[in-house]
Amino acid sequence: MELLGIDIGGSGIKGAIVDVETGKLVSERIRIPTPQPAKPKAVAKVVQELINDLNWNGPVGVCFPTVIKNGKALQYGNLHKSWKNKQIDKLFKECCANDFYVLNDADSAAMAVMKFGAGRDKKGLVITITIGTGLGSGVFYNGQLLPNFELGRIYGKQGDIMESFAADSARKREDLNYKEFGRRINFFLTHLEQTMRPEIFIIGGGISKNLDKFEKYLTLETPVIPAQLLNDAGIIGAAMFALENIK
Repeated sequence: MELLGIDIGGSGIKGAIVDVETGKLVSERIRIPTPQPAKPKAVAKVVQELINDLNWNGPVGVCFPTVIKNGKALQYGNLHKSWKNKQIDKLFKECCANDFYVLNDADSAAMAVMKFGAGRDKKGLVITITIGTGLGSGVFYNGQLLPNFELGRIYGKQGDIMESFAADSARKREDLNYKEFGRRINFFLTHLEQTMRPEIFIIGGGISKNLDKFEKYLTLETPVIPAQLLNDAGIIGAAMFALENIK
């Protein structure tokens, strides 16, 4: 079965049609810059543009960069503050006419990684970390998703949240080299290791293709591996989530 998955991020909105049985993209992946400011109606128009470009008429899975409950954004993440308490599935349906199924972006990426990527057959507590504009996390126990674990929102030693300290956007903003960036990631993961004792960390997002550049600065006992699906995981997971909810 094929379904459309859309990944809404702070810098780009990406979409592709996915074969949900294999986890493979069966169309081109289209990326459109996130409008600035990223207000609801402006983002909805980009979603409509993606749907039109891919000539898609069916249900759509969408992953979104904040806490989601029953299709509603409980916060606004790194988008505009007007997203808070917005019923996203209803907003997009009114704009595009398709049925929408919405989940947190890190949970979406984690779902894909656990089924089609490095998390296959992994048991116990598995933590996936998606490093991009934000710092997302997906937590699984024996293959079962524990939704909306916003580990990037925990506070660091300077009083700032980890997302502002160790996301890839912080690396770019502060022009950090990979040694400096690796030490920040190490600080974040060490805190999680000491408090949660996971079996494994899986690193996703675009930065995961450069894991070899900073993994030597990680001093963890817990294994750290790349997600394998790189920047497509959110799209794939969103399509998977849509499948689960339209059955």
